[in-house]
Amino acid sequence: MFLKAVLRTAALIPFLYNAASAQTACNNSPSLCNRAYNNITHLGAHDSPFLRDKSTSFSTSGNQYYDSPTQLDSGVRLLTAQVHKNGNSSTGASQWHLCHTNCGLLDMGTLSNWLGTIKTWMDNNPNDVVTILLVNSDNASPAELGSEFKTAGIDKYAYTPPSLSSVPKQWPTLQSLISNNTRLMTFVASLSTPSSDYPWLMDEFTFIFENDFNNQSPTDYQCTPARPTSLNNSTSSAASSGRMFLMNHFLYNTGLFGIQTPNSDYANITNAQTGVGSLGEQLTKCTAVYNKPPTFTIVDFTNMGPAMESVDKANGVSGATGRRTLPTVALNEKVSGGPQTRGSVLAVVVAVVVAVAFGS
Repeated sequence: MFLKAVLRTAALIPFLYNAASAQTACNNSPSLCNRAYNNITHLGAHDSPFLRDKSTSFSTSGNQYYDSPTQLDSGVRLLTAQVHKNGNSSTGASQWHLCHTNCGLLDMGTLSNWLGTIKTWMDNNPNDVVTILLVNSDNASPAELGSEFKTAGIDKYAYTPPSLSSVPKQWPTLQSLISNNTRLMTFVASLSTPSSDYPWLMDEFTFIFENDFNNQSPTDYQCTPARPTSLNNSTSSAASSGRMFLMNHFLYNTGLFGIQTPNSDYANITNAQTGVGSLGEQLTKCTAVYNKPPTFTIVDFTNMGPAMESVDKANGVSGATGRRTLPTVALNEKVSGGPQTRGSVLAVVVAVVVAVAFGS
């Protein structure tokens, strides 16, 4: 009996070791635990909820092949989304939806439902810090956005900065955020009047600056700040402001009526470590400009490249743990078994006609 008990205990040792190892990793790596939040490059999914998959008939407006929880599984730690006000046809009441440019073009449902999926993921991954960046397209108030977070129950994880009007002298480490269970950073572009009632909703451009996001050629990328405009495109002003750098790194195609859609054809190079306009080379260039890597970089089609390799290199991370490896190919009818359509182009045209008709 004693021998059997010893053997059973010995058989459990590898599993106990793996569990303990996972617990020591912050955002998939032990080496990141004691680093400040702003001293890490966080991989971001641009327009995270807007999918180009079977569920959207492979809409050409979609920016990602995999949903937000799957993006998080693969190592993404920043999720961006556009928030629009959308009327409920049944009740006439307005709801806050995740819509790509226009709710007639691509509507991925309510903000609270999406936040709920992220909350579930965070419940199951207690050693991870997640950042959400919302584009406040229809000027939702802090109370309106805050209500969505409370409905989802995700506000319990929210980090509150020392001040809503100035950059902290020092951001907490990942381990500190994890230990305090304030593992959710939330930025909004933009909040004209941040609210002390919702102090965890941070105005993006108080804390962050961005390079230009409107790039159509692999040679278009710049490291100079485009927003906030108060920085006057000055890298020295951006650096001295103390803001964190968000590096946009994705391409657009311009089609009918000048409408832009995500460029999927070049994504494997856009998100690669090397090549003209590659993520790896641009991270290196911008690191040289600011003497530190960007705090965030956001890409379309995060599985392509794969983008995570360049971010790991920027962070000096090797042997990351607890990640899901995704195929580095585009989803289409052959990969997923669904029909690829161009129906979304008609939706774009309809959305534009409606917008013009109503003067929006």
